[in-house]
Amino acid sequence: MHESAILNHAARVLAGVTGELPADAVLRRHLADSGRLGGRERREISRAVFAAFRWREWLNPSDSLQRQTAAALELQARFNADPRAIKPEALAARAIPEWLREEMDLPADFLRQLQREPVLWLRARPGTSVTLSRELGNCRASDRAPDALRYGGTQDLFLTPAFHRGAFEIQDLASQLVGHACAPQPGETWWDACAGEGGKLLHLSDLMRNKGLLWATDRNPRRLATLRRRAARAGVFNFRPGTWDGGARLPIKTKFDGVLLDAPCSGVGTWQRNPHARWTTGPEDVAELAVTQRALLEHTLPAVRPGGRLVYAVCTLTRRETTELASAFGAAHPELEPTPLFGVPDGPASLTLWPQELEANGMFLAAWRRR
Repeated sequence: MHESAILNHAARVLAGVTGELPADAVLRRHLADSGRLGGRERREISRAVFAAFRWREWLNPSDSLQRQTAAALELQARFNADPRAIKPEALAARAIPEWLREEMDLPADFLRQLQREPVLWLRARPGTSVTLSRELGNCRASDRAPDALRYGGTQDLFLTPAFHRGAFEIQDLASQLVGHACAPQPGETWWDACAGEGGKLLHLSDLMRNKGLLWATDRNPRRLATLRRRAARAGVFNFRPGTWDGGARLPIKTKFDGVLLDAPCSGVGTWQRNPHARWTTGPEDVAELAVTQRALLEHTLPAVRPGGRLVYAVCTLTRRETTELASAFGAAHPELEPTPLFGVPDGPASLTLWPQELEANGMFLAAWRRR
């Protein structure tokens, strides 16, 4: 497909994006409606759309969307060739909204990472990463998580035999580290309170060797329907799904060995992969979400048995949603004690995973044990 056609497709997506219709949703709908596009064309259109949001503050808004997109791709190519060509001061002024400067530290390497194109991470089923890597090709193992593979190929992974037989999940490295941080054991009972479409739940099941019991709740039944389909493909059956609105009335009376609260958040840690969100999220969202996160922690705590663990995870880096919230919650509950992540006796009880360290999403984790 000619470059001009790619730019035209990208411009149509950009024209449909609003505060209520995020870029990834509009892009998915556009690609679904453009059935004759091949895998390479779909990747190039996606790349162009996200470049336009990544470099938005460098573009001339009076230009056509096609010209803006072309300029964004040129900026991306120049940055890829020499990331240090743009000074940190310029990145701090243009790559992020002004309000973020009051919410978190902004090291230069973090700002540069936001402008890089994201890495695609796969999670192989336990013990199969070497075989899967040979089958798919263009894979590189991570030294941060067992079974994590960095994929650099161009094939449509959803069409591969390996995907259809459940040999891997497309899952960001930071998300995979959440499962390892929980360190669930075979035979335990866990609750994934905000399970969404089930990426972390499937990982917990693999770590438990499909033994024990997992409860998966979400307020959105459609996400749970997707979870069921993914679980069937992966051969995961040790879970029970159900809806929960996040309120004080819990959906189940079980006391759990572990509760994972992967709470809704501002998503700052995902802004490399989802640059449109930089321009639709504000400090009022952070304030509102911090209240929601604290309420969810309070509501899930009664489900933790004595000796059990509560793990808090958010893919954001703002202080109000991470360190400040975890500190205040822990201080309010003397029946809790910080407990090491990853099942390592002398390990940290809280941890910030930075995108520039992982080449993945940013994430904050904290864990407590109920006395």
